[in-house]
Amino acid sequence: MPTPYRAAIVTVSDSVAQGTRQDVSGPAVARLLEADGWTINSSEVLPDDFTLIRERLEALAGNSEIDAIFTTGGTGVGPRDRTPEATTSVMERSLPGLAELMRREGLKKTPRAALSRAVAGVKGKTMLINLPGSPEGAEDSLKAILPILSHAVDVVRGEVGHEPVEGAATEEAAPESARAEFSPTSSAPTDAAPATEDTSEPEEKSEGNTEGVGNQRPV
Repeated sequence: MPTPYRAAIVTVSDSVAQGTRQDVSGPAVARLLEADGWTINSSEVLPDDFTLIRERLEALAGNSEIDAIFTTGGTGVGPRDRTPEATTSVMERSLPGLAELMRREGLKKTPRAALSRAVAGVKGKTMLINLPGSPEGAEDSLKAILPILSHAVDVVRGEVGHEPVEGAATEEAAPESARAEFSPTSSAPTDAAPATEDTSEPEEKSEGNTEGVGNQRPV
């Protein structure tokens, strides 16, 4: 039986951390993941503080029981929005394609999605993914990447490799005739007819005339 995919959810919001607003985005992300077969191993709230976010992401990424960390909030251009910076400082490799997919999905509904600075990457064998702070934005972004997340986790775990692109040309797939043409043991192809001995009497050649000398070509 395959190992289930395990997630940690971190809601980043000053107001939610202070208790003046209810966390709606975190539970929305959890519901989507659970519906896709994921197990939620932890869920918490942090204020918009770079150091706190960074330290918590570092600790979660070091947990072997977590395959992916999903943050929600702090991805905009506000003065307190520092989630992407904190995430980037932790991750070892970037996955820009995931962030591009999420922004592309958001742009279908509002041009403001272009202001999202969400990033995605990998730390060790754990993925880190930023989602927007609004419940609707978080859901739309997650839905955009959910179909490929399980494969991404498998690759990061080292359980599967990248599948070859269908139709890609390989050396093994090259036609036999093509390989033979460039084989070091094959004869060089030539269209030239075999040379015959000229038995006619030599003509007097003017100086600099090279016509009729063997099979040489003028340079």
